[in-house]
This record gives sequence, structure tokens and C-alpha cells, in this order.
Amino acid sequence: MKDIAEKLGISIVAVSKALSGKPGVSEKLRTKIRRTAEEMGYHYDPAAKHKSERSSNIAVLVAERYMNEDSFYFKFFRHISKLLQVSEQYAFFHTISKSEEENVSLPDVIFRQRVDGMIVLGQISEKYISAVMGTKIPTVFLDFYNEQVCTDCIIFDSFYASYEMTNYLIKNGHRNIAFVGNIHATSSIQDRYLGYAKSLIEHNIPLSNNYVLSDRELETGKWLTIELPVVMPTAFVCNCDETAYMLINQLRSSGYRVPEDISVTGFDNSVYSEMSDPSITTIEVNAAYMAKLAVEGLLQKIKKGSFSMGMVHVNGRIVFKNSVRSLNY
Repeated sequence: MKDIAEKLGISIVAVSKALSGKPGVSEKLRTKIRRTAEEMGYHYDPAAKHKSERSSNIAVLVAERYMNEDSFYFKFFRHISKLLQVSEQYAFFHTISKSEEENVSLPDVIFRQRVDGMIVLGQISEKYISAVMGTKIPTVFLDFYNEQVCTDCIIFDSFYASYEMTNYLIKNGHRNIAFVGNIHATSSIQDRYLGYAKSLIEHNIPLSNNYVLSDRELETGKWLTIELPVVMPTAFVCNCDETAYMLINQLRSSGYRVPEDISVTGFDNSVYSEMSDPSITTIEVNAAYMAKLAVEGLLQKIKKGSFSMGMVHVNGRIVFKNSVRSLNY
């Protein structure tokens, strides 16, 4: 109200009366104040001021760039929705568009405090995180963390899982191993790269920039044709099954056989690991358990305002399929 008053050169009292529908200002000024408020991006919800009961609505937010018909995050949402129904809560799913993220535009139901809590799936911009946290609505971050979000998050231990997968390839005789994934795109991809790097370092295998390959655009998340290195490795560690699936098709088009010529591993144990020919050796992510922890933690935060769950790590396991060949003769 102070911002609006300063812009129009009037008192805060006049703005308050105009927005709340109280007498004391002319209809012409009331219309002008409300129009100015809308132009400045402000919304007034008189019902919110008197709200005392919970809505039983939980917002689940995910950036548009992570969503497609086979998105891994749909698996998370299905689990979250079922768990909330058991607790007589209702999931409100919202995909954050590119423009909403850039302009830091929150969904109206959140802006108007019509939800009791939020679960944020995957990585979003720092400015959007600040806006979400600025609402003071209890929030849990799922499958993402950074220095802003160091508490109240559930993350899969991507670092150790990727470390174990790379160790598995090395035990099978592979020493020329490439990593596929844009390491600047998400914290989980960064962790998977660091697990890969730790395994190579422990086995005295030099790290090579030529063996770190991008699979997507940073801003949009759009898939890229992977630029294969001049000197081909014997194995690729991919940051997700979809990337591994596309890579296998690309290798086949270039005349390589998997796993006879080159081995490929994935991550997530998604539908792509079975769609592929051969099926992809991958990492099983316990999405149901992660969703359970997120829902339970969020409900505790809603019930007890001071509750903090901290950063919770969830482990996975390697699912051995048909995309890796042993070089130990």
C-alpha cells in the first residue's frame, strides 16, 4: 500500500480504504488505485485477511523445462498425490512456465495464501526460490538443493550412486569412460558428475574435459545432439535414462553397437531403460520413499511452525541390465 500511495501521491489510508471497499474515497479514485495496484503486480484479497481455517490444499510446483509426457517427476507427483489423499489433503499441481520463472510470478493460489504448504520438485531459479520462501508458506524441496535451500529438502544420493556405477564399469575393465550431462543444469547432475569424477580419481584415471559431454541446453532444458569425442571411450555414464536412450540410438546411427563396442549406463530406472534395445543398466531411485518423506515432513511443518527436517539423503541401487560389456578377458 505504501508503494501504491507513493506512486499516486496520496495517503496510505486512502489506498487501504479503496482496496478494502470502505467509504471515504471517490469511486474515480478507488478505480484508479485498484488499476494502479494491478499494473504494479499487487493483488488484494480481503478474504485472506480473515482466513483462520486451513485449506487442505498443497501446491506441487515444477519447472516447465523438466516436464514431458514421460517425465520422471510425474512419478513423484503420483506418489505425493496418493499420500496427501490419505491425509485428507489435496494436491494442486502447477507447472512453472519459463516466463513465470523469469518474471518471478507465483501462481495465484499461492500469492493469495490459498494453500497450506508447498513441495517444489526439481531445480528452479534463485529468484523464484526467494519468492517461494518469502511467502512464509511451509515448503519442502524435493530432488534439489543449493546454498539457499540447505534445510527442509529430500534429495537422492546421486553422488554415491554415480560413484558406484563408475566403479562397476571400472571393475569390468573400462578405463576410458565419458560422462554425459550438462553439469551446470541441475544440482543432481552436478552430483552425478562428481561421483563419476571421484571414482576415476580413486583409480588413478585422468579426468578429461573431452569426456564431459552436454545433453541439453542450460536455459530451456531442450535436448541436444550429443557431440561424440574424436577418440571414443569404451563406456558412457549418462545422467539419466532418457539421455542414455538417445545416446544409444545416436551410437547405432554412427555404426557402433551397444554393448559390443561401447557400454552405456543410465540413471532413474525409468521407462526409457526398458524401451531401449538393449535395456539399460541403471540406478533405481526410490521415488515412493522420497515422496513419503517429503509429505510427512511438510505436514509436520504445517502442524508445527518451528519444525525443520533438515537435508535428508536417500540411497539407491544399481539395476543390472544389458547395456554393459565386461572387458576382462
